[in-house]
This record gives sequence, C-alpha cells and structure tokens, in this order.
Amino acid sequence: MVSEGAAGRGTATPRAENALRAIMEDRGAPERLHRVLEQALVFARATYAAVYTPDQDGDLLCLVESAGVPQTLYGLRDSYPLAGHSPVAEARRTGRPVWLGPAELAARAESRRTPGPEFHVAALPAHPEADGGCLLAVSEDPHGFDSDQRKSLELIADAVSCPVAPPGRAAGGELPPNAFSLAMDTGRVEVGDELLHLFGVTRDDFDGRVETLLGLTVPEDLPSLMSVVEADHMTVGERELEFRVLRPAGPPRWLRLRGRLLPGVEGRPALLVGTVEDAAGLRSDVTDVARVQRLASALATAGTVRDVSQAVVAALRRPLRADRIALAELEHDRLVVTVLDPPEPEAWPELWRLEWRTEWPDAPVRAMPTLASALREGRAQIWPAGTPLEPALAEVGPGGLAVLPLPAGGRMAGACLIGWDSPHDFGPDERALLTASAGLAGQALMRARAFDAEHELVGMLQRQLLPRRLPTLPGAVAVARYLPATAGLEVGGDWYDVIPLPDHHVALVIGDVQGHSAAAATLMGQMRTALRAYAVEGHPPDVVVSHANRLLVDMETDLFATCAYVDVDMEEGTAWCVRAGHLPPVLRHPDGSTRIVEAEGGPPLGVVAQADFPMTPLRLTPGTLVTLTTDGLVESADADIDQGMDQLAHRLAGADPAHLGLVADALLTGARRSDDVALLLMRYDGMAVRPRRESWTVWRVPEAVRHARRFTNRTLRAWGVTRYTDTVLLVVSELVTNALVHTDGPVRLDLTLVGGRLRVAVADSSPRTPVRPTSIGWEATGGRGLLLVEAMSAAWGTVPVSGGKQVWCEIVLDA
Repeated sequence: MVSEGAAGRGTATPRAENALRAIMEDRGAPERLHRVLEQALVFARATYAAVYTPDQDGDLLCLVESAGVPQTLYGLRDSYPLAGHSPVAEARRTGRPVWLGPAELAARAESRRTPGPEFHVAALPAHPEADGGCLLAVSEDPHGFDSDQRKSLELIADAVSCPVAPPGRAAGGELPPNAFSLAMDTGRVEVGDELLHLFGVTRDDFDGRVETLLGLTVPEDLPSLMSVVEADHMTVGERELEFRVLRPAGPPRWLRLRGRLLPGVEGRPALLVGTVEDAAGLRSDVTDVARVQRLASALATAGTVRDVSQAVVAALRRPLRADRIALAELEHDRLVVTVLDPPEPEAWPELWRLEWRTEWPDAPVRAMPTLASALREGRAQIWPAGTPLEPALAEVGPGGLAVLPLPAGGRMAGACLIGWDSPHDFGPDERALLTASAGLAGQALMRARAFDAEHELVGMLQRQLLPRRLPTLPGAVAVARYLPATAGLEVGGDWYDVIPLPDHHVALVIGDVQGHSAAAATLMGQMRTALRAYAVEGHPPDVVVSHANRLLVDMETDLFATCAYVDVDMEEGTAWCVRAGHLPPVLRHPDGSTRIVEAEGGPPLGVVAQADFPMTPLRLTPGTLVTLTTDGLVESADADIDQGMDQLAHRLAGADPAHLGLVADALLTGARRSDDVALLLMRYDGMAVRPRRESWTVWRVPEAVRHARRFTNRTLRAWGVTRYTDTVLLVVSELVTNALVHTDGPVRLDLTLVGGRLRVAVADSSPRTPVRPTSIGWEATGGRGLLLVEAMSAAWGTVPVSGGKQVWCEIVLDA
C-alpha cells in the first residue's frame, strides 16, 4: 500500500522543483506561464493562482495570467493601485511574501470586493526577470497554506519569469499560421492559414465571421466555446479548452484553443487573441495539469451535489482509464452515493447492491474499516493489485484502487473511489492529479451541499404557499403543476388556485408576482389568500379582481402582479373570464380544435387604483379543456409570448384530455427553467344530475313569512316532495323570521334539490353571523329558532355573500 499522507507532503517540494524545472526548460512553449501557475493548484492546494505585473505607467498592478476557479468567486480585481494596501501591492513594495487569513482580509478594503467563501491569500514577489510582477494564490483550506505549500509557492514565484506578452501578430504584422484575433464588439475574426485548415475551410470560403467557425463544431462543445468567445464570460488571462470540429468523413477532430482577452483601451475594442492546434499532436505531459484546470472550471459552475459528482467523473475516469468510479457524501457513519459510473448495480460489490435502497446505495462505513481509516486520516490512499482488502473495497478495484477523501472546511465532505479491473501502475503524475482533484472536489461538494439544502428550503417554502391538493369538483376534473426555476435559489411568484363556490360555481385562478425573491413569494401568498377570501364572499369575478387590485395598491409595495380569474358555472356550462395583465385562457374543444380566448384585459394588479377589469363570457361544452398558465411556459429568448401561446395551443390539440395528469406533464416537457412555471388544467364534463332551483324575494310586509311558506309549499308539490313538507316549512319560517327581525334590506329565499337532499338558504344584507345560543331559560320568548333548525337538518351553516351573508341548512329526503 502506498499512502499519499505525511510522506507525500514531505516530497511535495522536490516534486514541485522537478515539475517547474521541466516547464522552464521548454522555453518555446507559449503557455509556459499558465503551466507554472497550474503547479500552485497541484502542489500548494491552491484554488486560484494569478500573476500581476505593473502597467506601462507604473501606477497599477494588472492581472496578466491566472489559473483555477474564476476570480469573481473571491471578489478579486483585474488591477490594484501600486500605492494601495492590497496584498500584491504590499508584496511588490516590500519584496517579501504576504500571508493573510480571513480576519486580515476583512480589514483590507482593497483585498476583495464582494462577500464569498472564507479563504486565505498569499502574495509573493516574482523573479526579478518578471518585471516587478507578483504571484497571488488563494486557498480555501481553513488552516491556510502549510510550510510545504509555502515553500512550493516560493518556488513557483521564483519561476514566474516568463514573458507575459500574449500570442499575437509577428513583427511584420501578420498572424502566425495557427493564431487568431477576434474583435469582441463585432465578432469579426482574423485567422491564420493553418487554423483554417484545421477547421476544413479555405481562405476563399471564409467570410471573416466567428459564427462561421462555431457552426463547424460539434453541437455538444458549442456552450464551452461560447463561454470563451463572449466577452461577458471572459476575464483577463489565458484560457484553454479542447473541442471538436466536424469533418466530411471520419470522426470529429479534437482541437485545443488557447486564448487571452486583451481589454480595450483608448477607444480600441477588446480582443481575444490566441492559437488553435491539433490536440492529438500536443505534448502529453501537460494533460494531467490541464485536466485539473478544467476540473476547477467545471466545479466552479457546478451548482448541485449531482453536478459536482458528474464533473469529477468526467474529469477522472477517462484520463485514468478507470473501470469504475464512485463519489459519495459522508453523512454520519454512512457514505451516501451521489453518482456511480457505470451505473448498473451488477458492476459493484455485493454489499453495495444489498444497500441499494433508492437510486444509489448508502454504503455503511463501518463495513469497510480500511476506508474508515483513510477518511479519519484524511489522506489519499492508493492500493495496487493484490493488496488484501475487505470485499466491499476489493471488488471495486481488483487491479488497483484509489480512495480520495474529500476535505473541506476542516471536515470530511465525502470520498471518491476509483477502481481498475486490470493491474494498474500508479505513476507520480496520476498521484498529483488525484491529490489536487480531491481538494477541489471536497470544497465544491461542501458548496453544492449548502446549495442543495437552501434549494430544498426554497422549494418547501414554495410548496407551503401553494395548495396542497385540489378539491374534488362537481362535473369537472382539475390538475395543476408547478416547476420552480433552476437558475438561482430565490422563490418565484407564480401561483394557482381552485376555489369551490356556492351553487356549483368554481373559480380558477392563476397569477404571477413580479420578480423572484422572498418579497415576491410573500406577496404571492397574500394575493392568493385575498382572491380566495373575496371570491368566497360571493362577489362577481370583476369585483373580486378589483378588490385584490385595490388591496395591492394600498399595500404600497414596489411589486405588481398579473392574474387570470375564471368563474365557471358547472350547471350551465358557462364561465366569466377576467384578466389583469395576464395570459388569456386556452380552450381545447371536444373535437380537438383549440382557441386562445380573446378576453379583454385590465392592467396588472397594483398599478392603477381605479382600474376596470372587464368580464368576457365563455361557453363550455362537456369535454372542453380549460388551460391557464404563466409566462415561464410560453416565453423564452428564442420566441415571444404570441409564438409560445400558439405552440401551447398546437400541443393541446394533439393531447388526450382523458388523462389530465399526462397532458400536464407533456406540456411541461422541455420547459425552459430560467423562470418558474405554473400550469392549471380543468376538463369540464358537465353535471350528471342538474339541481332543481327556485328563488323567492321576501318582501317586508306583515304576511312575509306566510308568503314564503306558500311559495315553499307550491315548490315542494311541483317537485313531488311532500313527505317532509312540515319539516321544511318549519325551517323556512324560522330562517325567514330571523332575517326579517334581525336585519335590514332585502331578503331572498333559495330552494335547491339535488341528489335526495333539499337545501334551504336565506340571504340577507347583514354580515353578522347568527350565534347559536348555549342555553335558554324556560321563561325566554325567543332564541330557539336556530336550535329548531339544527334539530331538523342534517347540516347547517352560514357563508358570506356579496354585501351580507347566507344562512343555509340541508334536509335529507328518504327515497
């Protein structure tokens, strides 16, 4: 067994000397300075390294080269005043190294701009041939740089003597054959003849546009190339990446691009200059260090634990020619596997398969004491073929096994296991690659774990603000979906609701609060609650939306909201639609045709206090599908809302409304997750049994109760329900009498018969809810009305209606 522990640390400085000596001997390599900085990632466990040199005026120290994660992660600048108090300026003036921890950095305003992870900074004066330059290195290790790492940094600073002039034109003004110069403002590019040959383009056919060359690349590699040729993604310093170009015959050709962004000065545009070479003919001894660089870049943009795991697998398995690789988080005494490659269970030990409870196994550390010991020591461990190990580890790599503990923040974040089936010889370059990768992966894993935890908290908050389940509707089926945005952690403001209303009405509501923040989510919850309250009070749709608008205006928030409100009468198959700056509904008719409702709309909520919200009538036949959504589903950078709505209508036309859940899932397939999405679908089926209704306006005359009883008696005879006439007449007498005695204004009596139940409801203009008396003395002359209603009814209650209330009761009629 070979341990990369204390012995490895003791040999780090000689190994750094050998690596730097090999780089310095190759004086013809244009990327030599970048390779020197990459040694800081390997031997000093730095996450970022850079070189600063004085500008032409000697007033500023400017960044000329960097390696590692993006400098913006630590708030580092492209330049620092030479007379300032930054670490590089102090090292340049004093000629001595500067070592700073988080506390010292917090006291130096020039050291960093933005908040970020806790880190240590080292600034060392470079070799005198570096023209007064300085080396800057960053470590996220909580203990900073140890003595061996400091010695390695001193060696690296002494090696920073390479010319810092970027690749560009020769003295005669012509580009080298494999070089390019891209104007970042226009996209026009000058290229050498050899570069055109690598792309398979002749000089006569090339139009000078960078898009022409990008169009010849493999589509999967285009995003990484775009991150280089777009100015917003590039920083000062050299960048390197490999990509593939398509060829008329045969497999794609691998090319390697090295480029540097030159900032524009004195009215000249910024230039991206560099070279492109055939990757197959490049030196192989720089591959491992370059892969550390690419791994660092990939981990810097990895947001979730799964992203980190996949980046590590992509960076290690292929160059190491490993047969299997696993990455797992350490939670208490268990390794929770986040990615396996290959993913098939039969490729892994039996113990792992027994613990395969979910997508990946949870392997108990106690069952692998050798692994537990490696995690306690926190050192990379390498076991060649034939090393006696417990089966749970031996079967991972019978030809050789590497275990990389992933340290971060003073604790162990997880472990990475790499196994070979055939005997594998571990060279020194591979060990350096494994050691450097472990430190980068551990820090990224801790950041991703925090990201996942916060994302889950955000999702839980969002779920609490939305309905837990949709109600069962008479004569209709409704489903809803919500997809949070994946870009960032902030809560979205999209919401939906389905509100059952009296008389078999249902309100469908969907809305979107401006922005993505906790304030937007809070306002979303308030608006959803307000609309539901106004709707339950019995207001018509335009009044409901108008009340919500005035409420939002009175809240004096800087945010506004859009909303679509559809009140559906389940008995009649009619609906009223009100829009407040929101997308209109889309209807799918039973014959498969679709229609985007041309509903006149009002302004968004919270913009104008005295706004009008007109109502648009809709007619629904059984089988009609009503679709409401937010702009996150139909709007994108490639298509405007109108195009998106047309595409939504087209997809609805081909859907099967018999399975609403599948329809909703299909509509969300391929949805762009830059914005959150809410989707609400309702299929109107019509009521199998339509209620029978009659109403009577009670006039305030002495015979009002007698008239109400006569109306009730006639109605019951017409409906053929006479067995319970006395009970119903008693209930009607009590409810009408209470309304006439205790309220002012109009009184209305409603009778509804459906499904063997008779509903008696009396509405008045008083919002006061009747109170059931708890006790009545024998001498009391009143107060027994509600007690009689309760005794004669299967259920009773009161609901608010527009401007008053409605007291109702239900009487079960035997067949």
